[in-house]
Amino acid sequence: MTLLIALKWILEGKEGVVVSSDSRATVGPVSYETRKVYPILLTVDGEDVPLAIAGGAGDASLIKQSYRVCERVLRDMAVREWNRKTPSFDQFEEAVKRIESAFIGRFRELRDQGLDLSFSMVLASVDHNGKASMYLFDERGLAQPVHDNPGFAVIGTGFFTGGNLLLRLLGYEPEESYMLDIGALSTFIIDVVSEIDPAVGPFVGESYYMRAEEERVLLGPLKEEAIKEYKEKAKKRKEIIRRIWRMLDMVGEQKVLEKIEELEGEHRKE
Repeated sequence: MTLLIALKWILEGKEGVVVSSDSRATVGPVSYETRKVYPILLTVDGEDVPLAIAGGAGDASLIKQSYRVCERVLRDMAVREWNRKTPSFDQFEEAVKRIESAFIGRFRELRDQGLDLSFSMVLASVDHNGKASMYLFDERGLAQPVHDNPGFAVIGTGFFTGGNLLLRLLGYEPEESYMLDIGALSTFIIDVVSEIDPAVGPFVGESYYMRAEEERVLLGPLKEEAIKEYKEKAKKRKEIIRRIWRMLDMVGEQKVLEKIEELEGEHRKE
């Protein structure tokens, strides 16, 4: 199974999307590394035009088939209807409806054959105006928009073993995401959950960021140097949280809170 996290990141008034995952797949007693985050691009005159990011959890073959469906629908619409450009917010919504219809038909056929489906998928995009779209597909093929509420998605077995809990506990809110290092947050959650869930592997850098800059849409993977930085940050932050918890028992909540407020005040003055 897996742990995949999709977060909306608001910087300078524009929304972006970060999709991160562990890379461990488990079939019975066998575990292996696999790709779970899939960027969807259209090549135009040698240049890549970003269309979306997909990320799935569940049956590996079904997820791969679903990626191909998304890719086929999005590329076809980009060529025929979007003038070979990244879709607008409304255009992407229409594409999701077509993908949803394809999934519903395909999944119904599989269930009629007596197959139990294990499937969930996130499909996200950002338009030229910096408006993010994020949809969560379930095992029926139905899509639910999550870009406005709650502004994130967590799927895979890691959802149940702490992924969603940690995201809530650490206080992620889309409206305040400009204050957060989303890369460090994703790395921290995946690494912590991997320590207790054998089906989830540690974060090894599978993360993509889609954003709009100067009316251009950019989509790219996390760079090697950033992976090392986030891994080190995650390690340090785990230790800091442990020490703060011990300090709460030693000196009490009020003193720790006063020190935190003091640091926050110094930061606001800078």
